[in-house]
Amino acid sequence: MTSRTALSRIGVPVGAVLVWQFAAWGYGSVFFPTPARILAHGHALWFSGPPDRAFLTDDAVAHLLPSLGRVAAGFSLAAVCGVALGLVLGRSRDAYALCDPVLQFARAVPPPALVPVFVVLFDPGTRMQLASIVLSALWPVLINTADGVRSVDPLRLEVAAALRMPLAERVLLLHLPAALPRVFAGLRLSLSLSLILMVFSELLPGTANGIGFQLVDAQTRSDLLTVWAVIVLLGVVGQVLNRVLLAVERRLLGGRREERGPSPTKLRRAGSG
Repeated sequence: MTSRTALSRIGVPVGAVLVWQFAAWGYGSVFFPTPARILAHGHALWFSGPPDRAFLTDDAVAHLLPSLGRVAAGFSLAAVCGVALGLVLGRSRDAYALCDPVLQFARAVPPPALVPVFVVLFDPGTRMQLASIVLSALWPVLINTADGVRSVDPLRLEVAAALRMPLAERVLLLHLPAALPRVFAGLRLSLSLSLILMVFSELLPGTANGIGFQLVDAQTRSDLLTVWAVIVLLGVVGQVLNRVLLAVERRLLGGRREERGPSPTKLRRAGSG
């Protein structure tokens, strides 16, 4: 990345914040606070604690950490199950053809519409929240993984079959490398869905903590600064998690995003080894 590109990427958000700041100053409404006030309030609310607790306040420990834990657990379960099922379905054309209508139907259902179903199946609390995150974030990973597995070069599959390569080696050397670019595309979508479902599930009655709970509580008390602080915090958390996922993707794929797997020569070497 050139310095000019980096400067432009920084300049756009900084310019947007400055426009917001001056617009809020000019409007002078309590419903439209300035970014400076929102950031100061968010810092006092969540990040002004003692150093031995990483500067986290009681509110951060009570609400921010449980929400991040739910996102991490739900997203991890969705990722593992989605990749595993996608590898199984992608390797079998018949199984994929049979399951594809169900997968497309599940993907088309808006994730928040499933939350009332989980409220009926589970008591309000962590189990319901995790179930809503996992079963909403699962489908993008599963479908993208299956599509990536089906994109393996047929010549490589024929060479692997001729060499009688074990199934585990075929999955690791052929199917998984071919699917990785699409897997990460599904993971990015699933990450955003996990954040959405985390907040939505915490808005429901019976929830005792979390960012969504804090948002509803602030709204009922007409604490507009906290409402805005929660909104900004969610945007920052989503951006940070997306950057982390992109860094992992670059680390694993590097400059080989278009590579679909090892060449037939490498396969012969692996088979002879």
